[in-house]
Amino acid sequence: MVRILVTGGAGFIGSHLTDTLVKKGHEVTVFDNLEPQVHQGKKPTYLNPDAAFIEGDVLDKEKLKAAVLDADVVYHEAAMVGVGQSMYEIARYMDANAIGTSHLLDILVNEEHDVKKLVVAASMSSYGEGAYVDADGNPYAFHMRPEAQLSAKQFEPVDAKGGKLTAVPTSEEKLQDCNSIYAISKKVQEDMVLNIGRSYGIPSVALRYFNAIGPRQSLSNPYTGVAAIFMSRIKNGNRPTIFEDGLQTRDFVSVHDIVQANVLAMEGHGADYESVNVGTGKPTSILKVAQVIAQLYGSDVIPEVTSRFRKGDIRHCYADISKIQRLLGFEPKVSFTDAMKEIIAWSDTVEANDTVDEATAELEKKGLIV
Repeated sequence: MVRILVTGGAGFIGSHLTDTLVKKGHEVTVFDNLEPQVHQGKKPTYLNPDAAFIEGDVLDKEKLKAAVLDADVVYHEAAMVGVGQSMYEIARYMDANAIGTSHLLDILVNEEHDVKKLVVAASMSSYGEGAYVDADGNPYAFHMRPEAQLSAKQFEPVDAKGGKLTAVPTSEEKLQDCNSIYAISKKVQEDMVLNIGRSYGIPSVALRYFNAIGPRQSLSNPYTGVAAIFMSRIKNGNRPTIFEDGLQTRDFVSVHDIVQANVLAMEGHGADYESVNVGTGKPTSILKVAQVIAQLYGSDVIPEVTSRFRKGDIRHCYADISKIQRLLGFEPKVSFTDAMKEIIAWSDTVEANDTVDEATAELEKKGLIV
């Protein structure tokens, strides 16, 4: 039996992780501030009754310290999530993600504790664009598509001479080239955790999550994952709105596979002091996501492909998972379709407040949607 602290443990990924850890016989404490945008300030009914619960914010260092000093392992899942919102609530995101993490690390450095493993939820967003090769098959370092190109509805990345680029799996060796405040804050979390872990001999692992899908993903948060946003739209009789041409791709990974990666990181030492991707290694277009959701709902709704674009959006990014396979023996087990079936079944049991239009209007007001 291991004493485990899960910050952000009332959230989407943290709660599933808590369930698995409790099932494995560990003593788990959830530390969560019940963020109103996600939980409406209420303790979720799905929280595992066999886990202790502390309502607290990672910005409250003293309250956090009491929880950390009782742990053998810390999973740091607490974070503000959302790319678009981070671009106009900069202080809020940096406080929660960077300063909150600094409090955790300050405790680990300056207090007597028993923590023997620290796992942080990092993010694929820190890569910016994914990896590409040029027409000759050579790696090509692509930064960001110019707005003039996007305004002309030319969405695919091209090289400096206008040549075609092809997306390939993104490995951990790729330069992290952040396109948003959210991405910057997650990179800072990752860098700080690994730096302090190495400096003080606290085995630490950064798991770079790709696009997580599964039950308990907020259907009322307009800045959550695209699958949940599309589900909210369809459940409320509205058409999913797709930016660009819908052919941009992401790597959608089941929350159950993310939990698998977290458990492997705790139980093994192969990834200590390393950053590793957690994905499926398979790209899926945003348009396909909307189409599959509509099909599973039995809806004849047709997604609205707008050809508009959001500043800073990337075109393609999917994971090279060879490193986590080699170091931890990770293998994704849940297919995209099965993951979507599970979240659709769960969504029938919860209310979905469609506030996407309000969020879009705010992003337009800030000049972030063109």
